Amino acid sequence: MTSAMVLPLGTSRGGEAAWTMRVRAALRPEFTADRLVIDAADPAYSAGPCLVPGCERLARGHGMCAGHHHRWTKAGRPDVDEFATGTDPGWARQRPNQACRIESCGYGSARRGLCQLHAQRWERSGRPDFELWLNAEPPPIKAPVAGACQIPGCQLWPQAAGPFCHAHHNTWRANGRPDPMVFAHQFAAVAVPADQVIDLAKLPEPLRWELAYVIQCRHDERASRTPPEVVGRLVSFLLEAGVSTLRDGDKRSWREAFIASGRRDSNGIGLLVDAHHRVADLGAGSGWEAEYPREVWQLRRLGHPGNLTLDFTPIGQPWLREAAKRWTRQRLATGVGLEAVRRGLTTLTRLAGYLQQARIHTPRELTRSVLEAYLADLSTGVPTAQRRQVHIGQLRGFLEAVRQRGWAPLDPTAALFTEDNPPRPERGPRAVAEQVMAQLEAPTAIAAWPDPAGALITLILIRCGLRVGDATRLSYDCLIPDANGAPYLRYVNHKMNREALVPLDEELHALILAQQARVAAEAPAPPVLFPRPTKNPDRAIALSTSTYRAALYRWLESLGVRDEHGHRVHLTPHQWRHTLGTRLINRDVPQEVVRRILDHDSSQMTAHYARLHDDTVRRHWDAARKVDISGATITSEPGSPLADAAWTGHRLATATQALPNGHCALPIQKACPHANACLTCPMFLTTATHLPAHREHRAQVIELITRAEAQGRTRVAQMNQEVLSNLESIITALEHPEDNDES
Repeated sequence: MTSAMVLPLGTSRGGEAAWTMRVRAALRPEFTADRLVIDAADPAYSAGPCLVPGCERLARGHGMCAGHHHRWTKAGRPDVDEFATGTDPGWARQRPNQACRIESCGYGSARRGLCQLHAQRWERSGRPDFELWLNAEPPPIKAPVAGACQIPGCQLWPQAAGPFCHAHHNTWRANGRPDPMVFAHQFAAVAVPADQVIDLAKLPEPLRWELAYVIQCRHDERASRTPPEVVGRLVSFLLEAGVSTLRDGDKRSWREAFIASGRRDSNGIGLLVDAHHRVADLGAGSGWEAEYPREVWQLRRLGHPGNLTLDFTPIGQPWLREAAKRWTRQRLATGVGLEAVRRGLTTLTRLAGYLQQARIHTPRELTRSVLEAYLADLSTGVPTAQRRQVHIGQLRGFLEAVRQRGWAPLDPTAALFTEDNPPRPERGPRAVAEQVMAQLEAPTAIAAWPDPAGALITLILIRCGLRVGDATRLSYDCLIPDANGAPYLRYVNHKMNREALVPLDEELHALILAQQARVAAEAPAPPVLFPRPTKNPDRAIALSTSTYRAALYRWLESLGVRDEHGHRVHLTPHQWRHTLGTRLINRDVPQEVVRRILDHDSSQMTAHYARLHDDTVRRHWDAARKVDISGATITSEPGSPLADAAWTGHRLATATQALPNGHCALPIQKACPHANACLTCPMFLTTATHLPAHREHRAQVIELITRAEAQGRTRVAQMNQEVLSNLESIITALEHPEDNDES
């Protein structure tokens, strides 16, 4: 290994033979061959076969194999589909070698389209015009020594006294002139090109078997492709670096060594790091029995995706570290979310640092007074009340678990209570302004999405209120009808670890059906509705939230959305969840219904939207122009005690009395003394919102009075005349507010 690529290979080589046998035992027979031949149609290795019909090589550039892509480039890059259907499907080794242009000459072409003998004759003639020379009297043809080239399938004459034609003779000579029979057999045995073969024969043991094991694992998981050319570049690096095993070192050292070799291949680095992880995991073992004793847990060895870790080394107290490990294992085993588990470990790590400073070394020394001092330290070290609540909640749960399960002999007073939590400031929802939403929901804006999947995710977030991670991970069969056939969206609320349903409108239902049709067009249908577009051979991996967010921000940038102040809008996908909650409450949807739609665990979060709605309606109430039955304007200063009292009365009245054309200002405690319509009541108030109802009511009263007068029912006409007069005053005042104000 060169000095520029030094790896920390300090691991003992004892038991090398046992390790080699262990890796070999993990391999299936098909992965123990010196040369692994790749099927071009296997999605674990390639994006599929070449577009050219009849060509079975794996696709590289523009959907074509390397040979056809080179031929397409030389042809001037014509239309790919036309080229693919019109070109010869054979690649260079499969196509017959070119014969001499002299008719009846069976030797292979050497130069100028002529065999070596005829090319020399043309040159000795003074190199005359080539076409005229060809059309002149044909030159003599020397008979071949043998009937044909010894390469099976080649019909050209052998070169001189050799066994091969001109082209195959050059290939034989370039390979060191091996035994002609052996060479002919090996040449014919090559049924696939070099870029479809993974050759591990030159690697030393156990490295050869380690890399074969990595390829086997990636093939079985089918989570990302393993292109043969990338494996080939990695093999070259390992040979140059003199590596004998992938067990040693760490992720950083392998990455630095690869870069130090002068390579800038991100795919190669990724494969190398992944190979190191897999080989190290094979050596270390997997499952709780192997991982629990370690101070740093590799969560991938416990079945979690990615390369996340849980580090217990900062917890210096042995009793606290052991209790922390047992608590963490118990939470992971019972399905607690990984983020909550990591927050718990962060809490215990901070507590361990404080106990170290306070010289608290045993569980008996952890008393209530020590915890109270720690809470005081927490109040200054963690200024945000919300974060302090997280620390206190996690620590309270840990202490309860330790005491219940007997993980450590705690002092009886070592406990935290609900009252230890700091008061959390009330926060309203971060809803997006309707002016901004109008721009985002415009059909032209949605059509500006370059990908229909991204547009659909956006609409689901806006109309259904899902969290972005829940939306991107929707299953393919996410639609479910109720007993009446109405569509619902079924999804997994990952925060609450449960399944939830949300009703769909017809348009969104149709868009989801269209997305299902798109992803199912390439059978079989994937398990997810939004498959990751790359490194996803079986399309079983869902689109990541980071990929969607990046596309979302590019979409917002292209739209140039601005708020009411003309500033560029910056928003997060989660704000659409707040926006939906606010919209529903503002439309008088019951709070419990909103809670179920958003799948809140309690009504506390939903109450934020209700509080906002109450404030919004109050502002509109204060701003509205209110008139009484005589048309006189009723004013009250916003924020004054009288206005607050009037607002409270209004809320009580609207909760118990429903008037189609206004509101009753009578205190709720009093009974109405008016047997007639409210329009004869001095406590009646109304606004311009109810003008259509007033006009319709006026037409009905006029019709009633006219009919009563015609029938001679004077009393009925007189009773309704006052109602008509009040209606005229109300309508006039609401239609012409400036006249009323001037008077």
